[in-house]
Amino acid sequence: MAAETGVPMSSLEKVDIHPPVAEALAAKRAVVALESTIITHGMPWPQNNEMAADVETIIAEEGAVPATIAVIDGRLKIGLSAEERKDLAQRRDAMKLSRADLAFAIAEGRSGGTTVAATMIGAHFAGIPVFATGGIGGVHKGAEASFDISSDLEELARTPVIVVSAGPKAILDIPKTLEVLETRGVPVVGYKARMMPAFWSRESNCRAPLQLDTPEAIARFHQTRATLGLAGGMLIGNPVPAEAEIPADEMIQYITRAQSDARVEGIRGKAVTPYLLDRILKITHGRSLETNIALVKNNARLAARIATALAG
Repeated sequence: MAAETGVPMSSLEKVDIHPPVAEALAAKRAVVALESTIITHGMPWPQNNEMAADVETIIAEEGAVPATIAVIDGRLKIGLSAEERKDLAQRRDAMKLSRADLAFAIAEGRSGGTTVAATMIGAHFAGIPVFATGGIGGVHKGAEASFDISSDLEELARTPVIVVSAGPKAILDIPKTLEVLETRGVPVVGYKARMMPAFWSRESNCRAPLQLDTPEAIARFHQTRATLGLAGGMLIGNPVPAEAEIPADEMIQYITRAQSDARVEGIRGKAVTPYLLDRILKITHGRSLETNIALVKNNARLAARIATALAG
């Protein structure tokens, strides 16, 4: 059954569950959802496809089944074949899909990468409780004037999926992002971390509201919340490996420069994050991409261990 819909998944003509994912779900084995905007909008070809393949391999090596979620030609895909993933990685017409436009893309036969919010929707729909990503969206700097706040935060408040990330993207206002999550009742957990990670950097200047040190403890926390009937998901902040990080005091210089360029060019709305990531990639001469790849792999490994603990 589709999660909380009462509609048999098989009757939904525009949903495809990749056979290995369907088999794992039927057997109640560990499955980890993966987003696809990192493929369509987060990295250049061919690194995007190589990274996605490597992440799926890491999850499989940890004993779980990867399920990359995307919309391809109007079909919601819960898990991709290698050929589908390669094709998606090269598409120029892919939309960036969140809650507001996920159904639009399906209804209109479009293709797109799913953001954190849309991936959570797809994962919960299929009954997948754990999702690995790079970093979440949040409150953009200057949001008090622009009202630019990612729908990822609202999705975390309503959809019961564990999101393993390297924290909010460092281009955001991290203190305000954490404040919104607290207001919406979303647990934010630092994994073996006293301070909240900031994507490319192991530490921000914000303390992690909660700390847990094992995948089993995270799984137990999730199960306890479900038993109590508490709505929504939780955010895990998993610091990038030390050898791959760009220290925060260095990273802020690159971010400030990229944000200044975005203002000059009039970049707004959904275009802001892809623009900033691409600009920072150029400013750092590719170093930010290397860190991004390292943190995504690190998050995938932890997510697979949490999924295994839940399944066990």
